[in-house]
Amino acid sequence: MSTLQEVFAKIERVADGNVDLDEWERTVYEYSHLISMKPVGSLMNDLTADVIAVGRLLHRGHRPGVQAGLFRISAGLSGLLATELGDVGDRRTARIAWRSARRAADASGDRDLSVWVRAKEADDARWAGSPVPVVSRLVDEAAEMASGSPSYGLFRAQTVQAWLAARRGDHAGARSVLRDFVWTFEHLPDGSTSPDAAFGLVASGSGEAFLRWHEAYVRTLIDDDQASRATEQALALYPATLSGPVALLNLMQAMRLVREREVGEGLSHALAALESGSMSAARRHLAGQILVGLPGDAHALPAAQELRAMVSV
Repeated sequence: MSTLQEVFAKIERVADGNVDLDEWERTVYEYSHLISMKPVGSLMNDLTADVIAVGRLLHRGHRPGVQAGLFRISAGLSGLLATELGDVGDRRTARIAWRSARRAADASGDRDLSVWVRAKEADDARWAGSPVPVVSRLVDEAAEMASGSPSYGLFRAQTVQAWLAARRGDHAGARSVLRDFVWTFEHLPDGSTSPDAAFGLVASGSGEAFLRWHEAYVRTLIDDDQASRATEQALALYPATLSGPVALLNLMQAMRLVREREVGEGLSHALAALESGSMSAARRHLAGQILVGLPGDAHALPAAQELRAMVSV
């Protein structure tokens, strides 16, 4: 810890009876926005420091309302840290962070947050290539906890359920779950929040960008004739500064081009998408799907070899 940090820590210890939960909530909100803009792993040190700081506050003990709020903060920060850890390939520490996030969310008494943590862990596990039963267990647990009550967590759980259906070739099932998560999003209660809120709401002034991103992905997976429209809608809603979701939307476009046998254009589009920003688990996953979808003779193309090299780094 630097000298300046030690000074601040001493000040906080003196004033530890006045925990500013609103400030901590704003901190989680800021991180959840920055994680879509900053290079992969660049927030890990700051997130780790804040997780530790909140842990110290929890250890001191406070009145029940403040303690519950601190558990909420800890769950949000730990979940975001777990995502960063997963993106840099540290799956073991990511699992520990997710376990901490689940426990903190449950201790907070906030059911919607408990649902979100499990759904987001399932989402990250999907991108990381975890076994399908692991993803299914987490997402089923999230959906069961939600009991049909609309929340960001249930929405995210349903997007993963749609992916699971598409993966097993159940296109009708994927469309059905797509309709479910659209309904969930449209019925989110006023003031509904989660660490996902910034990702969707800051981007466009509404949650529509967040919704259209997930719709575009499901429709791309099942080769739906509305996939291109959904992708264009999402791209129009996201500012270029949110390089994470924008790059993934461009990879979806590349995937469709390859499927339509526009292989050269599709590979060029994929390489251009990956040039902006560092390689996250989600980017690696989608790029891998593009490579799997290449026709046999296209694997020898220089662009395909370049894409494979980028994914394997």
